[in-house]
Amino acid sequence: MREGLLPSTVTTVLELSTSGDKARALTELLGEVFDPTETAISSFEIEDGVTTLSLNAPWKVEVYFAAHPDEDAVRDMLRPIVGDVIDTTPFTTVSQQDWVSASLDGLKPVRAGRVLVHGAHDRQAVRINDVAIEIEAALAFGTGHHGTTAGCLLALDAELKQRRPRHAIDVGTGTGILALALAKQIKRKVVAGDIDWVAVEVAAKNARLNHAPNALDLYVGPGLRHLKADRPRHFDLVFANILAGPLRRLAPSIARVLTRDGVVILSGLLAMDVAGIVSTYRHQGLYLARQSLREGWATLVMKKGGAAPRPRRPR
Repeated sequence: MREGLLPSTVTTVLELSTSGDKARALTELLGEVFDPTETAISSFEIEDGVTTLSLNAPWKVEVYFAAHPDEDAVRDMLRPIVGDVIDTTPFTTVSQQDWVSASLDGLKPVRAGRVLVHGAHDRQAVRINDVAIEIEAALAFGTGHHGTTAGCLLALDAELKQRRPRHAIDVGTGTGILALALAKQIKRKVVAGDIDWVAVEVAAKNARLNHAPNALDLYVGPGLRHLKADRPRHFDLVFANILAGPLRRLAPSIARVLTRDGVVILSGLLAMDVAGIVSTYRHQGLYLARQSLREGWATLVMKKGGAAPRPRRPR
């Protein structure tokens, strides 16, 4: 789970290990307190070769600051959640040169169906029939490498094998990867918005970088509160790769803009969030068509209908 777009200039990083429930609490707290254009928070399960999906399993939380924060204030804020361990947790200062180098080292090509997300240094990995999405090194942590984005790309790949959406929207688009991946395959413009104007600028820049400057119909606004997005029964495909809390609040809006045969792809969810999200959207007339888990993160595909269709009994 990542809250906020990673700042292009990072001066300070705070890293600590904790349990899954505390990692989620930290992510939600810091995401509410800090400016998302200046600070990003990432939390993920530490891989040990076994997928536990447990709140008590070891997790890592990483906080990236564009400017060096008030260390004492941050420690006071986090102490009620993680305890005194925060007093001995160091704030690491990084130079811009080190940061860009680390971004380059961490950005490896990621394939999800026909889509290949890659950096400029891996253009040779692109095959003839690939839908290639190139991301600049400085934006490496806003790519399909996170389990939530990769899960959405795989869900999209499965959906495109069944039908071709006509009107789609990506809510909380971030770097625009999901919207670009869809637009390049269906050859239609995709509406994409984000509450953070910096994220929208990055998405526009990525569209130009990928030779698709007109692929995205971008807007800045919270959720679907924009004329481009708030269109009842208009969209037959909705992406929302954000967090469990916003997904609950957006459920009525998403259901309202969805066509009668529309599909919603949701992610940014821990396994423990799935039941609550499914229940919330069921109350809006959507049922769970399928789900997947990738690196401890759930991706849900939901459809209009209110309840999963039951097989007919033979007469």
